[in-house]
Amino acid sequence: MKADIHPNYRDVVFHDVTSDFKMEDGNDYPLVKVEISSASHPFYTGKHKVIDTSGRIDKFQKRYAR
Repeated sequence: MKADIHPNYRDVVFHDVTSDFKMEDGNDYPLVKVEISSASHPFYTGKHKVIDTSGRIDKFQKRYAR
């Protein structure tokens, strides 16, 4: 690899503003605010639901039934 072409990496703290979750370990790091994270995303929290509005799946299956 070429030298001096990569950015400098450093640790940051992510703050989820929707669930007010903030990972801390006692040190000072730059703060990055995010809208959604694994602490508030429905898929990761187990609140993920599939909602069939107005029977769209049933309509599709009836239309293309063999």
